[in-house]
Amino acid sequence: MKVAALQMNSGEVMDENLAVAERLIGQAVEFGAELVVLPENFSLMTGDHKVRLVAAQRGREVRRFLSGLSKKHSISLVGGSIPLASTEGKVTNSCLMYGKDGEFLARYDKIHLFDVDVGGGESYQESARTTAGSQPVLVSVPDTQVGLTICYDMRFPELYRTLSERGAEVFTIPSAFTVPTGRAHWHVLLRCRAIENLAWIIAPAQVGCHPGGRETFGHSLIIDPWGEVVAEQTEPTPQVVLADIDLQSVRDKRRHFPVLTHRRL
Repeated sequence: MKVAALQMNSGEVMDENLAVAERLIGQAVEFGAELVVLPENFSLMTGDHKVRLVAAQRGREVRRFLSGLSKKHSISLVGGSIPLASTEGKVTNSCLMYGKDGEFLARYDKIHLFDVDVGGGESYQESARTTAGSQPVLVSVPDTQVGLTICYDMRFPELYRTLSERGAEVFTIPSAFTVPTGRAHWHVLLRCRAIENLAWIIAPAQVGCHPGGRETFGHSLIIDPWGEVVAEQTEPTPQVVLADIDLQSVRDKRRHFPVLTHRRL
């Protein structure tokens, strides 16, 4: 199966972001991608919660956008994440997935919210504006099962073990990783999640400077079940990252190296 991780530099103008996403999806399809994954916050990157709330009201429009492109190109499409209206003036950070006929397959609301001080005066309080999800989400697509996760989730290995126990062979991890934590942890965390679960990782990322003073790390990755990086985008620009993933390799690795059956705790 050929897969694509789409790297973006999203801003506050949703229509511009959607246009870039559509262009990159088209490029991925031209290269033969069957499963395409957008980054976290692909439709909007902003530090202004009022702008985020307005964008959340356009959720139905973004759903039609994703459904239409998946049907047009006959692909499985993972819509990174978008804000959707929640309660108490908050939004959810939601990943929407669509199938080859444009059918809605699943919604995953980000469980682990980014409430941290990364140093150098850079801090985040995602829970102040976002309602956390509570349920892991596994999606069946032709030939395999995909576990949907988002960015900060990658620091919580129990989520990935839960998904792998339920049959996930591929994890999608759309992200908007900070530069300091990206330099320190991006590659090692993603490789660990692949190795621990003997699963493929598709991790598209935001890159560059965004409104509100945020800068993201980029380095969109595709990683095999043995933890090897098979594709990476090192340029700080919107790009398509492609790889042919061998689903049989997951099954072979899990059979010959049955670590998932050896747990005792």
